[in-house]
Amino acid sequence: MNIRLFWIGITFLAVPASFVAAPYPTELLLQHVPTLVGLVLLTIATARFQVSLVSFVCSLSFLWIHLVGARWIYSFVPYDEWSTALTGYSISEVFGWERNHYDRMVHLTSGLLGLPVFSELLQTYCRLRPLPAGLLALSCVLAIGAAYEVLEWQIAIVFSPAMAESYNGQQGDVWDAQKDLALAWLGATLCLPLIYNWAPSSVANGKASEARC
Repeated sequence: MNIRLFWIGITFLAVPASFVAAPYPTELLLQHVPTLVGLVLLTIATARFQVSLVSFVCSLSFLWIHLVGARWIYSFVPYDEWSTALTGYSISEVFGWERNHYDRMVHLTSGLLGLPVFSELLQTYCRLRPLPAGLLALSCVLAIGAAYEVLEWQIAIVFSPAMAESYNGQQGDVWDAQKDLALAWLGATLCLPLIYNWAPSSVANGKASEARC
């Protein structure tokens, strides 16, 4: 428990640290609203409930992936500079990309990393077996993703076009929302064969106790 709270604390400290020499500090402030919400929820879940190591690592990993994206407001994450420095090759040149695809990767990982979390919630509180929990968790991933796309739409309406574009990271793609949801679905679908028979230890121990009774 203590080591988990330690890593949550490190992540909390990374939020203000990301503002140091930030290229887009105003937009970064808006980007970190979901970061802080996610950290608060993870802190409560860790302190009060028996969250499995798998769900904890998935949740914290996604928050760090988002934190990196928020630092450069997604559209300008310098992964090409990083890959060139490490390997001598630019990822965009290798794959022939014309846009920054960091936001696409984040939506893919929202499915990959989100599926175990929702599956655990459904197994723990709805008493579903692993396979139906995984299938329903896939629907949860898509529902959360769709709700977030609606939130981005509302931000585009309320804020200035420049601010909305900086937050949404559409980069001129009119099909951005549809592609984001498709990638979330793909990530969850790829994860499903890995967890279709997985049950958190708290759920498995509870079923074993019931069997003994």
